[in-house]
Order: sequence, then structure tokens, then C-alpha cells
Amino acid sequence: MKRVLISGATSGMGLSAVKLFLARGWTVVGADLAQERGKSLLEQMEQQGYKDKFFFYACNVAKDEDVKNLHAFVMKNVGGIDSILNNAGIWVGGELHETKEEDWNRVFDVDVKAIYLTSKYFVPYMIENGGGTIVNTASVSGMCGDYNMAAYNAAKGAVVNLVRAMALDYGKYNIRVNNVCPAACATPMFLANPPEVVELFQKANPLGRICTPDEVAKAMYFLSSDESTSCNGINLEVSGGLNIHTGQPVQ
Repeated sequence: MKRVLISGATSGMGLSAVKLFLARGWTVVGADLAQERGKSLLEQMEQQGYKDKFFFYACNVAKDEDVKNLHAFVMKNVGGIDSILNNAGIWVGGELHETKEEDWNRVFDVDVKAIYLTSKYFVPYMIENGGGTIVNTASVSGMCGDYNMAAYNAAKGAVVNLVRAMALDYGKYNIRVNNVCPAACATPMFLANPPEVVELFQKANPLGRICTPDEVAKAMYFLSSDESTSCNGINLEVSGGLNIHTGQPVQ
């Protein structure tokens, strides 16, 4: 039996990952702040035959006490964990001098600190259990810069390099740590932008479209599973080639 913890589980890429891992026979624990959406998802999964295969815990993965309680919930209900998907994340735009301190702190708490906290509480079990996998949701915005996205670029940049440190430290315990790095993705949060903004991102992509949550979930599954046994410390881009251009004009 394979067991996975997925944060940000009730929407977008996290929700796609929940459905994919369940379909492939894993036991899934979903964590999310959205308690009502979580209850609805739990009922939906039970109706689809996943009773005792899907569990939901409402918590803030950026808060130590919440993650400590999440760990207790996981140990009680599924007995441990084989893989963690650190998928919870938020976005705040703006130039650096215009970014409010509370927004800067919030982005780093959710996008970076949450990875530290899940590692703090779950990695000791993985070490004792002989290994596991960790997959973080980074971004192409952590690999290159964007206009008006200073806090997000900085936070995802931290995740892009953090994965290398984690891979070096935990490889000896048979724990592989990797990132998925999506570009703009057709999540409910992104599609809430005005249609003309979405169209701009579509046109900027070599494929003529942005990626989907299901496509990112497949990359998450690949890195979480035994299909990627020699992948460690990588930033796997799921971008349609958005960030491969040198910036030079078409000739």
C-alpha cells in the first residue's frame, strides 16, 4: 500500500493529484484550509468507492501546531506516509517596494515554510521506514524572473534551490526530493483572471495554451512513484516550453 499526503488538496493541481493517486490505488490524505470544500470532497470520494482510501484534514500547513496535529491524524488513520506533495501555495503580485510586509510573510509562509514544517514532522518517519518521496510545487517563476511578481519569484526561487539541499541531505535515507515547476496553469485561481489576461498567457506559450491541473498531477505522480527512481533534486518544468526562449525576436 502506498500512502500520500497532498496539501492544497481541494482545488486545482492538488485536487487533480488526489483523483489521480486514488485511481492508481494509493491511499490519500488531503490537507487544506478550505474545510467545507474538504468535507464535500470527502463525501464525493466516498460515493465513488474510495471510503477508507481518502481522508481529509482541515489545517494551515504554514502553522507548526497545525502540521503537528496533521502528523498525528496521519499516523492514527493510515499509519504513516510514503510520499508528500507540498502543493499548497499562494500568489501575491506587485513590485518589491510596493509589497506589504504581511503579504511578503504570507507568501513565504505558505510557499516555503510549509515545506519545512511537513519535513520537520514527517521526514523522521520516512527515515525510520526506509525511505519515501517528497514533491514540492515550485514554478517556472522560481527559475526566471517575472514583471510585478517580486514576492512570488523570491519564494518559488527558494523552493527551486531548497529541493537541491533536501535531495543531498536525504538521499542517504532513500528519500528522493523533487519539484514540479508549472507555468501558468488552468486552475480556478488562474482562470479567475479577466479573459484577456488568460488569452495573453495562452498566446505566449509555444503550444498555444496553458497547462492543465491534470497534466501537472501526472508529473507529480511520476516523481512520487517508483517510475522515477533515479530522479532526485530535479526541477521538472511543466510549461509547454514557455521559458525556453532566449527573448530574441522571430526572424
